Amino acid sequence: MSLFNKEYSSENNFAKSNPNYLNSMFGTTDVMPLWIADMDFKVAEPISNELKRLVDRGIYAYEFNAQDVFSAIANWNFKRRDLSLDPDAFVQVPSVLSGISLLIRELSEINDAVLIQTPVYHQFNKLIATAKRRVIENPLKIVGGNYEMDFEDLELKLERENVKLILLCNPHNPVGRVWNKKEMQRLIQLADKYDVRIISDEIHSDIIYSKIKFNSIASIDKLKKHIAVIGSPAKTFGMHSISNGYLYIHDKHTHKQFKSLVDSMYLDHGNVFSTYATIAAYTKGEDWVNEFIVHLEKSNKWIKDFIQTELPEVKMFNPEGTYQIWLDFSRLDLSDDGLKYLLIHKAKLALTPGSWFGGSHSQFMRINIASPFAKIQEAFYQLKRAVKEE
Repeated sequence: MSLFNKEYSSENNFAKSNPNYLNSMFGTTDVMPLWIADMDFKVAEPISNELKRLVDRGIYAYEFNAQDVFSAIANWNFKRRDLSLDPDAFVQVPSVLSGISLLIRELSEINDAVLIQTPVYHQFNKLIATAKRRVIENPLKIVGGNYEMDFEDLELKLERENVKLILLCNPHNPVGRVWNKKEMQRLIQLADKYDVRIISDEIHSDIIYSKIKFNSIASIDKLKKHIAVIGSPAKTFGMHSISNGYLYIHDKHTHKQFKSLVDSMYLDHGNVFSTYATIAAYTKGEDWVNEFIVHLEKSNKWIKDFIQTELPEVKMFNPEGTYQIWLDFSRLDLSDDGLKYLLIHKAKLALTPGSWFGGSHSQFMRINIASPFAKIQEAFYQLKRAVKEE
């Protein structure tokens, strides 16, 4: 049996299945938890072996090895997508979110504007607001059944709102778009025209589906002024609780400025477990990732076919990357409360509410499909039964 078809027990301490979280979020624990963007699978064996080696060693004296981590990430990117990265241009931070938060504070002032493209990862809004910056929304638009950037609205916002930073999500969470080269070039062109810096969150960049090419901002930015949050091994390798974040800052002045900030707060010291697990992941985990993507593509195809034949009332936006699927339930013609009741109490599913992602998306939901195939099938069977009974 494939590694990705095995059922694993879900401990109550895992956030997605923790009774306290479920009761707080959904008012019940009698739901299948498919809301948090992590996965139900054991990590690749080389990662487990490295963690066991460190546990068995039993000695945890001071030990720093960030440079080997940076080299491993750079080599991985060159091999996987022919992207040449300078290991010396990385900065290690405790997490992707803490890294973005520090960048916002370092590269803008209080009351400056930071632009996001909604619907988008809900923590972006929190990072901006808690830094006392203004959130400016540049909503994505649906064209021909797929999401696109609204460049006309974007330029209007850059011109009028004193925007200092664009917080880009690529691949985009939750809609699953992987921005193509032409879109990225246009985005950078506008940012440069209005002297705006782009922070590109690329944490899902290894989860790219067949015939889709990922375009890191680091590969297109000719002036080297924009910043790629290369991310972490969290989303790629299921290391959500044991990983650091990594920023790629090619501009030497900005790199020195930000590195000094991180150093002054002693935030660049990854612990030995995250360090060596990350090196093992990027040097020995490729077969595991390849098998994982095959599994996701199988699930995606089945879901698409199932919705077309069994649930035409629900619209699925076909993902180009990530292991999230964005669903539109508006054709069910239910109230917002009615939709929640249907999903939680009839279908018994805990999905991520679309309202979290900004804009008017209360009739949308995000589902995480990084689970065994049988579990995903059962989730959609439960959804079908609930819709047909409505």
